[in-house]
Amino acid sequence: MTSKITAGQDRPELQKAIQEFVDAGFAGVQMRVHDERGEWAGSAGVRKLGETAKPPVNGSFWIGSSTKTFTATLVLQLVAEDRIGLDASVADHLPELGLDRRITVRMLLQHTSGLFSYTGEYYPDGTIVLGIPATGKEWVEDRFRSYRPEELVRLALSKPARFEPGTDWSYSNTNYTLAQLLIEKLTGRSYAEEMRRRILRPLGLPGTLVPGNRTELPGPHSHGYYRYQDGGEWKVVDVTRQNLSLLAAAGDMVSTTEDLHTFFSALMSGRLLPAPLLDEMRTPHPKSGDFHYGLGLFVQDLGQDHGTVYHHNGSPPGGYGSLMYSTPDGSRTLTASVNTGDAAINPAAEFPKALDALVRAVFCNGQAAG
Repeated sequence: MTSKITAGQDRPELQKAIQEFVDAGFAGVQMRVHDERGEWAGSAGVRKLGETAKPPVNGSFWIGSSTKTFTATLVLQLVAEDRIGLDASVADHLPELGLDRRITVRMLLQHTSGLFSYTGEYYPDGTIVLGIPATGKEWVEDRFRSYRPEELVRLALSKPARFEPGTDWSYSNTNYTLAQLLIEKLTGRSYAEEMRRRILRPLGLPGTLVPGNRTELPGPHSHGYYRYQDGGEWKVVDVTRQNLSLLAAAGDMVSTTEDLHTFFSALMSGRLLPAPLLDEMRTPHPKSGDFHYGLGLFVQDLGQDHGTVYHHNGSPPGGYGSLMYSTPDGSRTLTASVNTGDAAINPAAEFPKALDALVRAVFCNGQAAG
């Protein structure tokens, strides 16, 4: 199929679906869809508050936890090369950390290690155990601080484990920062260089990078904003510049909608991993419940004969949200970035409704997703 970008008015259902995010109070959206009709890219809202220019259709953005799929893919490539076993003890390779020897590579990738998440834990009974500030005024004032992966992991290890390794499921950024340290130990190279060698260069992803302590988005980009309380007063700050080293290998990467499409389509179509490991990646752990989480992937059954989609969205601490969806064969993808503005909305409440409508438009011909 030869892809081509068609004008927004040629796919009114897609333009309408991204406009719903803006109508809900988000500042802007850029989206790219690949399907049997070709490639469509469009945007809605504004690039920057106070201006009228729309977001660039292939601008850079912080992708947050969509990073985890890149990291999981890299680890599974090392498994494919017999550099490490999927069920090998992580402690054998990182003895200096004093990890529980029962924690395996698989447990890191599927979030069943039980390790405390260094960004804080929220328990069902309402108990909150704080970690590194990733919300509110504290994060805003500290958002340019640099963190080292070892520092993040050691903070997590200083807190009680959430459960015994392998006995339950809980999403924890610590797992993926540990995966970075494991990658570096096994290859003798930095996580960033290994990502470039194995994924970014082979796929030709010019807009994707591991930023380290870099705080600037490269090239054209939309601005992201963060609304927070300060002494009882609501404030809004432009957080386009931020240091995401606090989410090393768990949520720190920068990309574009085009690059995310290329990566996810290649992964789903079997170009990056052998079939057995791709199957492992796409098999949700039973303890993950409604999250249906495999190895660095969420699995969503759309119901009503619409089949399954795989995805991993992301939401860095402030300003940005990323979407990355694909059908099992990689032939239909949805990649997007959503930016928050100054509207008094609760993204956690508004985002799911607009997202459901968007997924219906792209993968269910507008019908309700299951």
